[in-house]
Amino acid sequence: MEVMDDQKLILEVNGEEKEFDVLFTFTSEDTGKAYIGYTDNTTTKDGRKNVYYSSYDPLFGPEKLEKVTNPSEVEMIRDVLQEIDRSAKDVWWYI
Repeated sequence: MEVMDDQKLILEVNGEEKEFDVLFTFTSEDTGKAYIGYTDNTTTKDGRKNVYYSSYDPLFGPEKLEKVTNPSEVEMIRDVLQEIDRSAKDVWWYI
């Protein structure tokens, strides 16, 4: 079960509903898919935030999320994450 508004995503994980914060969404003209990045705000041992991502059919919305396994799609999502990270640092710098 996936329920999403502009800020939150609720997924069933191991039989339990878990809430995630939506970090970004975008649609790729190259793949015809939409992508969503989200986090449960947990961190790794080195202090980095755990970020997850999935794809979905933009015509039907994020009702059915799919795992992203294609290496070129993964690379595209990583590029988006790096750009978001750079933008966030730029904003912080100018505040």
